[in-house]
Amino acid sequence: NVLQQKDDFLAYKDKKQVFLGGVLGFFIGLAIIVPGVSGAAIAIILGLYEKLLYSMGNLFKSFKKCIKFLIPVIIGGIIGFVGGFFTVQKLLNLFPFAVIALFGGFMFGSYPAITDKIKNQKRTALSTFLFALGVIIPVVISLISVFYGASQRGLTNLRIYHYIIFLVIGYLIAITQIIPGLSATALLMTLGYFTALLNAVGFELIKNVPLLMVYVCLVIGFVIGMLTFSKILSLVLAKFEVNTFNLIAGLSLGAVVTMFFNPDIYEVYSSWHKNGINVWELVIGIVLFVIGMILAYKLVLFERKHVKIETEVVKDILEDDKQEIEIE
Repeated sequence: NVLQQKDDFLAYKDKKQVFLGGVLGFFIGLAIIVPGVSGAAIAIILGLYEKLLYSMGNLFKSFKKCIKFLIPVIIGGIIGFVGGFFTVQKLLNLFPFAVIALFGGFMFGSYPAITDKIKNQKRTALSTFLFALGVIIPVVISLISVFYGASQRGLTNLRIYHYIIFLVIGYLIAITQIIPGLSATALLMTLGYFTALLNAVGFELIKNVPLLMVYVCLVIGFVIGMLTFSKILSLVLAKFEVNTFNLIAGLSLGAVVTMFFNPDIYEVYSSWHKNGINVWELVIGIVLFVIGMILAYKLVLFERKHVKIETEVVKDILEDDKQEIEIE
């Protein structure tokens, strides 16, 4: 029955699924550092998106089962964030185009996993509009961050209202991790805080209480956002699954475009325009894009075989959520 399915569908069946939960967390953590990487898109590829939304939205309702699902995701998220900060970010400084191309190829190759949700649905004017809107949103945000982004802000002379702002920013960052196609990096660059927040992280941070409280506020806002917005989106999916995934498909495609047009990569293009194209990095970038695309698509093909079994279970659970809301 549905209640039994509801109890069991979050459970990892084997060590491989636990590992995939960690991989999902890794990309969520990495997405905060690397422009254009979408943790939510990775969740869809791995067949864990609905589970992720459900586990966060119902954490206090079914704490034990939800936290068991989330523990590998949280551990992976910490590793992804730390790894992204100390490794990927340094590689981005050395070989920005090549690194972005690798992740861009991965996102592009994984795109069929997102369109799987809507490929057998009848195309309507509304679904076409939502898809187009989804493509436009990240592209517009990226254009704003490149050409009209706020000048770099500092983290000095902090007042109480600044901490309230960082709570809100933390909440918005959470939304970028829940909705495929939105980028935390692009958001922070648009607001002018990305560089300041990145540079302030260090061993001396704990000694600077006002600055430390900025990150505390970001974390609190992020956690609140993940718990509340995931529930909202889960309910939206339960009622408007097809239209929601049309919007998500557009957002994900737009995200691939923005990976190659954001403030970081725009600096590379400007440098190439002034000093000539770095042919080796361009060639390596193209090769890495193809490699990332092939690897991601192979993963999509692999996961398609396993997702079919769980699809009906997830639909029953989402439908059960919908009925609960109607009763309430």
